[in-house]
Amino acid sequence: MKIILPLFTALLAVILYSSCKEETFYQGHSIYDSVCANCHMEDGTGLKGLIPPVADSDYLKNNMLDVACHIRYGIEGEIVVNGKTYNQPMAGIPYLTDTEIANIINYINNAWGNDYGMVPFKEMREKLKACEREEEAKRLEERAERIKNMENTER
Repeated sequence: MKIILPLFTALLAVILYSSCKEETFYQGHSIYDSVCANCHMEDGTGLKGLIPPVADSDYLKNNMLDVACHIRYGIEGEIVVNGKTYNQPMAGIPYLTDTEIANIINYINNAWGNDYGMVPFKEMREKLKACEREEEAKRLEERAERIKNMENTER
């Protein structure tokens, strides 16, 4: 009996240790795989000529907070990544929480040889709030333009 208890304790410790997720960015990797990898590819290389890479991306490195807004609200128009111009719209993923967005960015920042550090959460959250205000202003402007066009066609 004296031998069984230490053996059981050791076996339990091994089982618990091996069942823990060893990957530092597990949630970010998991979400990236389910919502980002279809376009940006599992290895982060993007879709040649259409979708920019996130692996070895100067844009990501230099615009980390903007990327948070791109994830939530999408992006339209040209962006330049590693000297190449991309103009493919990206749909936003508004249902992701601020924490999930930060985890995606932190995963990307540290995957495929990227060494961009961690996104500062408080600054990222403030940037997302600013982007939300900008998006709301765009929606109101578009709505006013539609109403104006409707009025003009009725005359």
